[in-house]
Amino acid sequence: MRKFLQKLLTKPVARLADRLSSRPDKKRVNRSLNRLYKSLLTGSGKKGLIIPFDAEKGKFIIFSDQHKGARDDMDIFALAEKNYLTALDYYYSQPFFYINLGDSEELWENLFITIKKHNKATFESEKRFIQRKEFMKIFGNHDLFWDNDPLAAVGLKQIYDEVIKIYEGAVLQTTVNGKPLNIFMTHGHQGDLQSDGNWFSKWFVSNVWAPFQAYLKVNINTPANNDLLKTDHNRIMYEWSQRQKNTLLITGHTHQPVFRSLTHLEKLYNDIAKARKAGNDKLADELNKQIVNRQVKGDVAPDFSACHPSYFNSGCCCYDDGDITGIEISDGHIRLVKWEYNKLNQSERIVLEGCGLEELF
Repeated sequence: MRKFLQKLLTKPVARLADRLSSRPDKKRVNRSLNRLYKSLLTGSGKKGLIIPFDAEKGKFIIFSDQHKGARDDMDIFALAEKNYLTALDYYYSQPFFYINLGDSEELWENLFITIKKHNKATFESEKRFIQRKEFMKIFGNHDLFWDNDPLAAVGLKQIYDEVIKIYEGAVLQTTVNGKPLNIFMTHGHQGDLQSDGNWFSKWFVSNVWAPFQAYLKVNINTPANNDLLKTDHNRIMYEWSQRQKNTLLITGHTHQPVFRSLTHLEKLYNDIAKARKAGNDKLADELNKQIVNRQVKGDVAPDFSACHPSYFNSGCCCYDDGDITGIEISDGHIRLVKWEYNKLNQSERIVLEGCGLEELF
């Protein structure tokens, strides 16, 4: 019965949750991003910090959307924990500066005391970056607790042994070939009704989606779903980013990796067009098979060749197969990386996409 209900109900309930709980409004998104970005560039540091860095020497890893839970059937982070801990070991040893881009804790479905109890290893691993002063925590809509709860400082002290500042955003500043570059980072929930105190969103997650997910043991964060064309929210973020001068925007929130403003599927379409233009029909056919295998229908491929490479999305750390994705910035390059379990059930780092920062101008 459970398998039958999984097949019957997962998609319609997920569509209902998306339609009613996450409705980005373009004007609201633009207004929120403009206000935050201006505050970061001209403010006192209350909303976030400006971090200058050398493009050739600086090292940053950006992860978002762990949604750490209670290690029950509702906990979508449980399968990814090993990959996450292995990744943090790697980035600590290099060493990288770790930017946690929000929704790290699932505080819509769980009490903080429950999350603290079941995630001691992950908090201890994150704490190492704090002790080295190479950690920044940015809040998202599912962990707004860190920004607006009077007991947040007590919770931070309990898990990290010190009270750290939680921000809404940050800007990495550097120069590339003599040109200034701002890398603006925020969770990406700005303009989404989820983040504006929408009572239905929180009620739906706590009272409908969480019990439903627990019974059916489903997680809609599948790698296949995240290869699709960009969500409305990602499109709005991209449109905002392309209007900013010398600026890259990196967000999370949608659980959908985006690199140089393209999802993986969009990049396939783009590569096919380039191969056809170059007369390499064999390569184009091979790439087209990948699209067919992903069950994408339609004879007319969209034209993504004009996309300005100004928007990136870190994806999430809670895919249903245990994979996690993130954005690396190091050695003058930016990369979309995935940590996955190999055939020996060991965590392995895979570079999905990468390019030099100078290529983005």
